[in-house]
Amino acid sequence: MPISASSIPDRLAALTAALLLISQPTTIGAQEKPLERLSGAMAKRMPSEAAGPTTLPEPAPAMKKRAFDAMRKRVRAPAMEERARTAEAMASIGLGAEQPAMTARIYQALGLVPPETETRTAALPGDRPGKRFVPLLFASSSMPVETLRIYATQLERVGGVIAFRGMPGGMAKVGPMAELTAKMLRIDPGCEGPACAMREVQVVVDPILFRQHGITQVPAFAMVPGDPTQPYCEREDEAGPRASHLVYGDAALLGLVEEYARLGGKEEVSDAAARLSRR
Repeated sequence: MPISASSIPDRLAALTAALLLISQPTTIGAQEKPLERLSGAMAKRMPSEAAGPTTLPEPAPAMKKRAFDAMRKRVRAPAMEERARTAEAMASIGLGAEQPAMTARIYQALGLVPPETETRTAALPGDRPGKRFVPLLFASSSMPVETLRIYATQLERVGGVIAFRGMPGGMAKVGPMAELTAKMLRIDPGCEGPACAMREVQVVVDPILFRQHGITQVPAFAMVPGDPTQPYCEREDEAGPRASHLVYGDAALLGLVEEYARLGGKEEVSDAAARLSRR
């Protein structure tokens, strides 16, 4: 269809007005940012529930009882058990031989120097054979680093352990926990790099220890029979070692030990009290 001369100026005016509208700046309220629009679209497409659980489900008591009953009622095979004991003994010997090298590699990866282990394995004066109670301090990454350093210094004298419910930043991130551990255990807080000497204190992340003791606040102190650092796979059941008393409060380790004795655990803390009293 032929275009009339009078329509050409009208179309040019309309095109010019459209270009001016496009070039005008738009406010945030009038038009969302692209990332916000994308985030909104993804939220509608993938609800937060679809991202998966963030905590481990709590098994029903009946299910746990049935599982552990089945483990205890397993068929006995003396020959197989003997072979297993022999293999375990050989594995322990091999692990003992390789442990220093593995420990050195771990500390090297963290940029630290492994602590001397000779004094840790040697029996201290006053140690007695029989059931050993290990001083256990329940802590949190929310506690001041200086407070954690003080406890680490005191726990080193009694062969104690520091337990955390979880790792800062989540269980998928090991770096923040490694950094916190290094800050706690460095003898010289200003030292950095692989030449830093570390305190001989074990640190564990064990939510089961917190749950079985009913820890509601930190710091909390307990004397645990056996080894609280024992892996889950080596425990007879989920419970593991459990203390008979709990002491809450931010106090010197000696004060926590004395309060534990007052609650009825005098025999349990006797070794720890003797070591703390030495100068």
